[in-house]
Amino acid sequence: MSNALAAGHRIGYVNYRDHTPLSAGQVDDTPFGGGAGMVLRVDVVEAALRAHYAGDPVQLRDTRRVIALTPGGRLLDDALVDELAREEALTLLSGRYEGFDQRIIEHFATDEISIGRYVLAGGELAAMVLADAVLRKLPGALGHPDSALEESFSDALGGAPEYPHYTRPAEHRGWRVPDVLLSGHHARIREWRLQQSAARGPLPLSPPGGERGADSSLPLSPPGGERGADGPLPLSPPGRERGAEGSLP
Repeated sequence: MSNALAAGHRIGYVNYRDHTPLSAGQVDDTPFGGGAGMVLRVDVVEAALRAHYAGDPVQLRDTRRVIALTPGGRLLDDALVDELAREEALTLLSGRYEGFDQRIIEHFATDEISIGRYVLAGGELAAMVLADAVLRKLPGALGHPDSALEESFSDALGGAPEYPHYTRPAEHRGWRVPDVLLSGHHARIREWRLQQSAARGPLPLSPPGGERGADSSLPLSPPGGERGADGPLPLSPPGRERGAEGSLP
């Protein structure tokens, strides 16, 4: 992540409590119709988005992707991460406890994303997972530009898990590294790796996709309060403006 920031990408957060129109920093309320838990209020999220982006949050969706992190959203996978990494900017909305007032999702968000079919106390951890997955795909983030090309679930491996890796020592307690990896024969090594990957999942189908955008804005969020729904909204990246419990887009 530090490499991505050094390369000019930006990440930040906005605390709902800093912009709530309600007293005592309130950001959520009990659900209409009864039931347990607290729900993040639509007016609070609107106030935070208006303060940060200086405009109507409904129109924000025309210039960037605004992702609500929800357990029932689209599952985050490598293909979706590649898709998001091509965006110039992203805004992530984190809920807390029972989640969002549905009007937040319907009128402010462009996507719902989930990091898995389970429930967390809040979307902050999901936002961090999504941010990490996207940022490492951006130019300059990894030490070697090929590091993200041939890895688990990538197009280069047809969506299959990555092949096994070994390093020194070549033998330990009688456990030897496969001879082919010590042969120096790059074509055979390549063939062996593809066979190992294919044995773990689907066969390779296509090479990696096109170029990814360099500008990115992804939020991190501080720990929430007792009743709070502290959620992350990103600072805008250089250049143009575009853009869970268990979820992220």
